[in-house]
Amino acid sequence: MGKPTGFLEYERKTGDVTEPSVRIQNFLEFHQSLSLEEQQIQGARCMDCGVPFCQSGMMIGNMASGCPLNNLIPEWNELVYFGNWEKAYERLKKTSEFPEFTSRVCPALCENACTCGIHGSPVATKENERAVIEYAFEHGFVKAEPPKVRTGKKIAIIGSGPAGLTAGAILNRRGHEVTIYERQDRIGGLLRYGIPNMKLDKSVIDRRLEVLKEEGVVFKTGVNVGIDITLEQLKKSYDRILLACGASNPRDIAVKGRDAKGIYFAVDFLSAVTKSLLDSERKDKAYPEVKGKDVVVIGGGDTGNDCVGTAIRLGAKSIIQIEMMPKAPEQRAENNPWPEWPKVCKTDYGQEEAIAVFGTDPRIYETTVTEFLKDDAGNVTGVKTVRLKSVWKEEKKRNELVPVEGTQDIRKAQVVLIAAGFLGTEPYIRDCFGVELNERTSIKTKKDSYETTVSGIYCAGDCKRGQSLVVWAMREGRDVAEEIDGSFMR
Repeated sequence: MGKPTGFLEYERKTGDVTEPSVRIQNFLEFHQSLSLEEQQIQGARCMDCGVPFCQSGMMIGNMASGCPLNNLIPEWNELVYFGNWEKAYERLKKTSEFPEFTSRVCPALCENACTCGIHGSPVATKENERAVIEYAFEHGFVKAEPPKVRTGKKIAIIGSGPAGLTAGAILNRRGHEVTIYERQDRIGGLLRYGIPNMKLDKSVIDRRLEVLKEEGVVFKTGVNVGIDITLEQLKKSYDRILLACGASNPRDIAVKGRDAKGIYFAVDFLSAVTKSLLDSERKDKAYPEVKGKDVVVIGGGDTGNDCVGTAIRLGAKSIIQIEMMPKAPEQRAENNPWPEWPKVCKTDYGQEEAIAVFGTDPRIYETTVTEFLKDDAGNVTGVKTVRLKSVWKEEKKRNELVPVEGTQDIRKAQVVLIAAGFLGTEPYIRDCFGVELNERTSIKTKKDSYETTVSGIYCAGDCKRGQSLVVWAMREGRDVAEEIDGSFMR
């Protein structure tokens, strides 16, 4: 505990955020940093509370409470306060392979479980973490550490998202030869093409990739395993195979008019925009045109919010975001006590920008789409919607959302973006590797293991647990690496 009275003396302070009217002019990151001196004061607010829920990473009420990576948060908060940035980095990297990613895109489970936040504001742990890793890169603390001895064991990792990269980094350091396959043209998976540049600048990924390459990790892009290369070929060259290919099978909206032109899955839309940005600063226009158009986003989660922010930057005429669930309360309900994850209404950057540009929150709650309308040329012109209400179904012993009669409406749309979640791994992965799927269409594993039903083939990340957070993918990448490494010692 750097300063026992710090949480009483100092108010929470975070870096400034560029005004919506300014930041929507580009795709640059818009969260600014505090000065080092100000950031050190924020480290003083950590309470050394005895039971640091911030680093617990346990499930409470079917929701995660605290950091799934079990980051040593009180320790490096104290070191931040004392200005010992190098030692803070040493403590941070013991549990986190890529703090530069989580400090940008993680929803800060640590802060929502912070004891200081029970009756006040939580410690600014996320920004402290970002300050530590950025200082480390700037001052040369982040160095390639290739293994001094190689084991001769070879591992193929399919997918270069956060789970694959984490597992690859750890297994390589253990001395194994790691090759990561990626079907896209660039490494990063979800980090590269699923998260917009304004949330995670892609130079941050490239900076880390250079370190991994120096350490000996081999990357192969543009290779779609299961199509371009077979399982038999992999087995001949590798001792173990890790599937970290994500939950990339999008949930569709199967209603009348779905074949209309101008309807896109959110992940395809976001990927196309980012690829165009990286390839040509968007000069090639190789993405769906939304400028001057009415845009409807179906889905109220993080991906839907990313679609809102991206569409605004591309010049959309209007945007609405349709959400099936009711609006969450502004404050914790009595049945949602600390340190559970707070089920409260969150207005994210995309919604903030929509409010600034269009004057109103784009979200429409308790609503679903019943039909896509189209013109004679087959172009989408609008969506039919209906309001929903929650009704208890005795036979199923649960509430269900049902349409409310007389609430039908028509919303104009020349572009529709479906951000309704994902249905597990894509079918061809199952067919190629012969793995079984569970009832959630994720890859099935043996009990208390990351090994699939096929010996020598493991899985981790979203393809195992379903669509989830980057920090959970990193945790699974760490755990599966430990299991694979241990399998060579039996």
